[in-house]
Amino acid sequence: MQKIVINGGRPLKGEVAVSGAKNSVVALIPAIILADEPVTLDGVPAISDVDSLIDIIETMGASVDRQGETLVIDPRGIRDIPMPYGKINSLRASYYFYGSLLGRYGQAVVGLPGGCDLGPRPIDLHLKAFEAMGAIISYEGEYMRLSARENGLNGANIYMDTVSVGATINTMLAAVKAKGRTVIENAAREPEIIDVATLLNNMGAHIRGAGTDEIIIEGVEQLHGTRHQVIPDRIEAGTYIALAAAVGEGIRVTNVLYEHLEAFIGKLSEMGVRMTVEEDAIVVDKQENLKAIHVKTSPYPGFATDLQQPLTPLLLRAQGRGSIVDTIYEKRVNHVPELARMGADITTVGTKITYSGPNKLTGAPVKATDLRAGAALVIAGLMAEGTTEITNIEFILRGYSNIIEKLTQLGADIRLVD
Repeated sequence: MQKIVINGGRPLKGEVAVSGAKNSVVALIPAIILADEPVTLDGVPAISDVDSLIDIIETMGASVDRQGETLVIDPRGIRDIPMPYGKINSLRASYYFYGSLLGRYGQAVVGLPGGCDLGPRPIDLHLKAFEAMGAIISYEGEYMRLSARENGLNGANIYMDTVSVGATINTMLAAVKAKGRTVIENAAREPEIIDVATLLNNMGAHIRGAGTDEIIIEGVEQLHGTRHQVIPDRIEAGTYIALAAAVGEGIRVTNVLYEHLEAFIGKLSEMGVRMTVEEDAIVVDKQENLKAIHVKTSPYPGFATDLQQPLTPLLLRAQGRGSIVDTIYEKRVNHVPELARMGADITTVGTKITYSGPNKLTGAPVKATDLRAGAALVIAGLMAEGTTEITNIEFILRGYSNIIEKLTQLGADIRLVD
């Protein structure tokens, strides 16, 4: 067991670089299974989810060479074998192997996915799309068996009953080698979907409309190798921007795409956060006289659910009374009791969070209940007077590359302790 120990109350300053997007790379790696040649990814973050995915594809027979942020995967040795349940169960994004294995082999036997407990996150939309393309689905204990009919997968018109990033990407993975045309209506529009579509197109796929609510895929027989730069992680960028506003005395956050963060930046401006937007960076000044706001999450390009929790500690600095409503995940409130343990005036009723401020936080032993809740507790620990000990940090290490080193360079007193 490891924990993060933070001695808070220290102002931070300097520069921090955003790593490649977790929510892209966890789909890009399974997508490479569809290639007939090696693929190189640049900007791969050093997170445990990537470690797990590499373990899985190496178990399947892929050759992997990892040098810093560059990952070269040769999928030619991959065999159609049952996916190991223990590793599959360790992360949510393992469900992308459903689409990629179906697309390559016309069948897959995989364990059910794991990940953070954020409430019901059914994969019925994924399975409905696969069935529309001709897949047959059955369950065998802890495994799911997916198999195409004798004539393989066929293009289909698929309407997503709700907007789903995972189902949109998984459908693209299954459809790129299916016979004919697949149309995904009510598709999710997140930047990570565009990133995956860009990789697939560079491998020889024919995908149009990624980033809109209608994606059209013309099936191809083969996909070749390519080199691809992973987009910057907009959630990590938002986390460090919120941190900079909460405890910074001048922090420059680099490798940022502003257009991916417009809803988030808009809410910070509403609070009165002073910052300067540069071409690929955002400079956050020392803050005074912040005001409370109301936040409601929604699918992209709305306010991202993944940024709701990292924003919460900054809201606790604001004057007045405000609220947060997460319309995506019902358990995105589990950070609230932990913040209250640190002295925050914050409560929940159902999925609505209500807070009053400004607050003075005090260090305390707290527990990360999921990835973004963990990020919120790190920021709160940096704000608080005294020592904060965070347990369950495996959640944090799943999604924030070199977070201890990056914060230490800004002047934080933070360390990883066994």
